[in-house]
Amino acid sequence: MDTIRQMDITTMSLALAGILFTIGVAGVVIRRNAIIAFLCIELMLNAVNLAFVAFSRSVGIDGQVFVFFVMTVAAAEAAVGLALIIAIFRHVESVDMKNFNLLRW
Repeated sequence: MDTIRQMDITTMSLALAGILFTIGVAGVVIRRNAIIAFLCIELMLNAVNLAFVAFSRSVGIDGQVFVFFVMTVAAAEAAVGLALIIAIFRHVESVDMKNFNLLRW
């Protein structure tokens, strides 16, 4: 009974992680606002964290160790990403990604 309950929790956690990841991908693909895309990328990273924690319940503690690495990458991405968005907003005065042509000559 305990093994079945653990499989149910793992399955439900993985299903929730998949749904969150899908929402994040849809937000990045559909929306053209840089801040919304940035938040959707954060949502995808959190979905991966949830999947790692769900797997760590049945496999071992290795998944939780990976969560710390993903959290570190997410924190660095948040700092650099927001700095880039602010710099682009000061230059272009818009956060719409259609107006970003900084790499063109």
